[in-house]
Amino acid sequence: MRQIKPLILLLLLVPFISSLSCSDIPLEPPGAVKLQTTVITQNLQFPWEIAWGPDNFIWMTEKFGRISRVNPATGVVTPLIDVPLALGFGLEAGLLGMAVSPDFTRWPYVFIVHTFGANAAVERVERYTYSNGTLINPLILVDGIVGSDQHDGSRLVIVGDKLFISTGDAQLQRGSDPQSSLSLNGKILRINFDGSIPVDNPDPHSRVWSRGHRNPQGLVFANDHLYSTEHGGYDEVNLIKRGKNYGWPLIDGIANTTQENEEVIFNQDMTNPIKEWASGTAPSGMDYYNNNAIPQWKNALLVASLKAESLYEVKLNPDNETVQITNRYYQTTFGRLRDVCVSPGGDVYMCTSNGNNQDKIIRVSPITTGRKEM
Repeated sequence: MRQIKPLILLLLLVPFISSLSCSDIPLEPPGAVKLQTTVITQNLQFPWEIAWGPDNFIWMTEKFGRISRVNPATGVVTPLIDVPLALGFGLEAGLLGMAVSPDFTRWPYVFIVHTFGANAAVERVERYTYSNGTLINPLILVDGIVGSDQHDGSRLVIVGDKLFISTGDAQLQRGSDPQSSLSLNGKILRINFDGSIPVDNPDPHSRVWSRGHRNPQGLVFANDHLYSTEHGGYDEVNLIKRGKNYGWPLIDGIANTTQENEEVIFNQDMTNPIKEWASGTAPSGMDYYNNNAIPQWKNALLVASLKAESLYEVKLNPDNETVQITNRYYQTTFGRLRDVCVSPGGDVYMCTSNGNNQDKIIRVSPITTGRKEM
């Protein structure tokens, strides 16, 4: 059991503790709309990433190496490429995160991350160029990240002309790596589109943007903020800031023991998550919702959960740096949920992670008449 802090330290954490409110039966605010779910495609095998592309299709990775485009209106899946070397096995190994350029005219790029080799011992970030319905000209941007069949992190997000990459601690086999400046594991990395290091990184000679992460499986940029989800003994939502330390393995969740508080005092760059769950949630991919189509979810992070088999609405306060309330939807309805994305029209798409060629993409939309997907 975690130790209780002295009263003065506990009072200092009131803003954090007050953010942990969670409801399994949400009390919807005035103006809330009723929602419906529709399976748009199925018979998938471990989809990992679903991302809304500039062509108004859903771009999808599946763990065993395939990248496809999914028509959100018809559910038709059009394969683009089977990535060489991305051989999926275990819980996480294989083709994982992807980021699709929002503007193919300016930057016709698709970025991916995958593990490969014996026991998925290496993790690599690559850039492909989209041309005439296929992906060509693979370019390795980051190589030599330690991989595993678990704890690979592996989400990507584009912010302007920079790429952010989350990496895991590779199943605790190298537990000190998240704190080490010599390792790329247990980090959020930031690079240019050609793989070079931005001069305004915390260290202009290092790809590392933040450190101290265990297994960050969600990454989204919104409101000029970068947010991540992370698996741990205590699962987390973190607000990622330049050069900050998120504690692992020295701190698990919100600092709440004598030893953890000593680490916070000693390492002044350490920061608490803005949300924690007790173990058993396993938050994975997420997206930000700020559309009027589903007003009750406005200004919320929508988080897919694996172990809790739910979609979480993590409602942000107006400062966008603290959590107002957390609501839980679709508990055990679809099984394990791996990722979520939002269309420009305000519909929400979730993908499952149940295996056996039974995985699906499900659309969540308001119940209206004459609706048309953008």
